[in-house]
Amino acid sequence: MSDESGSPESPVRAFGEEIKYAREARGWSQAALAEKLCCRQPYVSKVETGQQLASPQFAEQCDKVFGTPGVYARMRQRAADAGNPAWMIPYLQLEREAADVCDYSPIVVAGILQTPEYAEAVYRAARPGDATPQIKQRVEDRMRRREVFDGPKPPSFWIILHEAALWSGMGGADVMRRQLRHLVAVTEHPRITVQVFPLGGAPARGTPFILLRQRDGTEVLYSENYVQGQVHDQAATVAEARVAYERLRANALSLDDSLSLIRHVLEAHDYEHHSRPHPRDMGEVQLQRGERRNLRRMGPRVYGLRRRPRP
Repeated sequence: MSDESGSPESPVRAFGEEIKYAREARGWSQAALAEKLCCRQPYVSKVETGQQLASPQFAEQCDKVFGTPGVYARMRQRAADAGNPAWMIPYLQLEREAADVCDYSPIVVAGILQTPEYAEAVYRAARPGDATPQIKQRVEDRMRRREVFDGPKPPSFWIILHEAALWSGMGGADVMRRQLRHLVAVTEHPRITVQVFPLGGAPARGTPFILLRQRDGTEVLYSENYVQGQVHDQAATVAEARVAYERLRANALSLDDSLSLIRHVLEAHDYEHHSRPHPRDMGEVQLQRGERRNLRRMGPRVYGLRRRPRP
């Protein structure tokens, strides 16, 4: 299907047009449909014209109103996934259906925990030649992954971050401060657990990977290389990855100490942000240099508090 310019029609716009056709076939106005869906007429208008991707709740209500069990919910999900690379879509489907997700992120903060500003900085660093609209679309697609927590049975996420990702300064100090505050906040979520693997430790695995256990008990491994990501279901490969993950989990900081370290790194970023008066003599210069050297060692000093994770 193409629009008037001859270019392929976007899945978001196609979804909106299907809603419009169904509404008009019943002789309803946008206001009448909005009342049935318990939303506002401007929202219906934006969905029908493709200006906004409908929420999962909107699609589910459409199925109830139009008597089409699951049709609009599946169509809306395909539209949401369409902006992602084709090789990423199988993972997203597995993530939505998983009971447990175990993620190891040694370089950057795990995607599902990223703030929009941090995600933008990651994409700009990885693909500096991409135009701003492309970057913006990728960030929106990544933020949409959080919808997994809105389902009736959201998966549990256990995420191990390498401490290096906390100190990286991705996107600058302001971006990192917002990201670290978000990490502190998500530790309160009942379905999210965050551990930090400390600097100086020898990780069992140097590259990121994700283990997903489905509700029927089967487990698969997702990993990425320079070109794309891939889902592995070979029993031996998955078992090896599970052993590596359990070793990472055992050698990471405890949950309490992980949270303390994240807060500690946040304080360090705050300290760097605060302006200091211009020194009047070399004595003050030497003092500030000493303070900065101490600051860099603040993270590792938490190691003495390490204890094994709670079962």
